[in-house]
Amino acid sequence: MRRQVRGSVAGAVALGVVTALAVSTVGIGAASAQEPARPLAAAAPAAYPGGVAGTPCTATARACVDVAGRKAWLMDGGKVVRGPVAVQTGDDEDPTPVGTFAVQWKAEQYTSREYLVQMPYSVFFAPGGVAFHQGGQDTPSAGCVKLVQADAQAFFAFLQVGDEVQVT
Repeated sequence: MRRQVRGSVAGAVALGVVTALAVSTVGIGAASAQEPARPLAAAAPAAYPGGVAGTPCTATARACVDVAGRKAWLMDGGKVVRGPVAVQTGDDEDPTPVGTFAVQWKAEQYTSREYLVQMPYSVFFAPGGVAFHQGGQDTPSAGCVKLVQADAQAFFAFLQVGDEVQVT
């Protein structure tokens, strides 16, 4: 189920900030009279300096998400212990927040109060109820990181409150 109207002022502010950041990262190219105009390329996901090979994240992360590549990893001490796994993230209307976060809380069985949908194996890590959880891979989320059941169970079992989550 998709949100039609943003439910909070904080969410609208966050969307505005994310939109402003996204707009500022796309370069505007100019074509000369001799050179035909080229389509603009989307900005590559930001990688953290000193990143873990094969991921866009650092060794301090316990979970890593590449939104553009729709992949995620579990990591321990700078080594990948699971992944990359396929994920479904938010879209332009409800983007998955980018940055460094900490796991706030977990719920094996949770129902979204805003959308009234089940979110099994939820691991909440960002403001606004953004979580890793089991969910279909065929439609965007409302900002969460949706995983297939086996991966959602693994993320739920592995991640603990306070663990670092990096999203690029």
